[in-house]
Amino acid sequence: MKFTGKQTAAYGIGAVGKDMVYALSASYVMYYYQDVLGLSATFVGAILMIARVFDAANDPFMGVIVAKTETKYGKFRPWLFVGTVMNALVLFALFSVPKGMTGQGLMVWFAVAYILWGVTYTMMDIPYWSMIPAVTDNAADREHLSVVGRTCAGVGNALITVFTVKAVAMLGSGIERTGFRMVALIVAIIFVLAEALLCYVITEPPTEKMKTTSVKEMFQSLFANDQAMVTVLTIILINSALYITSNLIIYFFKYDVGGISWQDNYTLFNMIGGASQILGMMVLYPVLRKFLANEKIFQICLFMSMTGYALILLSCITGLAHNIIALSVCGLFVFIANGMLTVLTTVFLSCSVDYGELLSGRREESVIFSMQTFVVKLASGLAVFITGLGLDLIGLSGNNSTDGTVVQQTQGTIFGLRMLMTILPVLGLACALMVFRKNFKLTDERALEISEELKARRQGEDEVIE
Repeated sequence: MKFTGKQTAAYGIGAVGKDMVYALSASYVMYYYQDVLGLSATFVGAILMIARVFDAANDPFMGVIVAKTETKYGKFRPWLFVGTVMNALVLFALFSVPKGMTGQGLMVWFAVAYILWGVTYTMMDIPYWSMIPAVTDNAADREHLSVVGRTCAGVGNALITVFTVKAVAMLGSGIERTGFRMVALIVAIIFVLAEALLCYVITEPPTEKMKTTSVKEMFQSLFANDQAMVTVLTIILINSALYITSNLIIYFFKYDVGGISWQDNYTLFNMIGGASQILGMMVLYPVLRKFLANEKIFQICLFMSMTGYALILLSCITGLAHNIIALSVCGLFVFIANGMLTVLTTVFLSCSVDYGELLSGRREESVIFSMQTFVVKLASGLAVFITGLGLDLIGLSGNNSTDGTVVQQTQGTIFGLRMLMTILPVLGLACALMVFRKNFKLTDERALEISEELKARRQGEDEVIE
């Protein structure tokens, strides 16, 4: 079975909506609760990390539940729709703390809301990505759907990173607390409409009658899939680097670049970055794909990203931290590389589904893609914990006033901020490169061999049945 053009478009629109939600939470929850509401950055980071540990148990089990679901509407759409509605409601609550709530009450509100946000996001994210390997066994089709999904997800992410700060200032009339509540409401509505359209347009393939397996057997086969585990570990390292940057960049522009136009510079930088990510996914990756294998492109992207971080640090050291053009040029390396990396990790996970079927005889796309959901959130939680701890260690003072005054930071704090934003991501990317080079085996040639072998096996099974 293959997606039609209409279904592919709906799939892309769904990616835009869900990544708008994810980007708002991943990039601004630390800033909202620490800088706007005044909670300790370390406390916020710790809660986020605890929530991710909770998701360690929740996400894979959700994948098992989705895999075993059988309804007249399919096994993906019911969870996709219900999870979307619930997640939208929780997102609004996350950024709508009642006025006057402080201290322990604020801490409890944040902890409960964020844990619920993670649970409900899992409910819709796992079935969304699980559709890719379920709908087609053709490698080229999977790459196309991965590019569409990741490119449109990049659009959703870019919309949030580019417009949120300005939208918060405008909708809140200078009061960030009010502005974030309004932005969350708008994003939640867009999210529900996008996923409702996807559920209406999509036609799921008939659910194959699979032999019943226990949860224990499914997890055994999952962890026996060494290539899925390698890809998962690589995703953790790459996304940790990305989310450290995305959580610190607003502090960098507000307190380091500074000035009355810091919001404009922040918006411009993210606009260039978002466009660069989409350019990497839609243009540069297809061009490189004509000449290079996926595993080679992956390594090139890691080197590109590390180079970009090094250039950003060099720009700061040489006095160009306030030059938005210089910063944007350096950032191009990071953003373009990240755009291609997001596509490639999805392709690698899809290939690992085939690899797992070859080993165990079962296709467990929902279980494997539940690991993607989990590790991305784990990376986000790990990154925000490191960010929160780092912000407290360098002594950054929050700015929760409503008169527009920006607190001046010490030179030591600014230097620490620069180091956190560049050195830590480089270390994560370097580890990802080492893990990938040493352990990844699903080259283009091997993936094609596995696909052909599975087709022959299925054809043989069909002939025996007949």
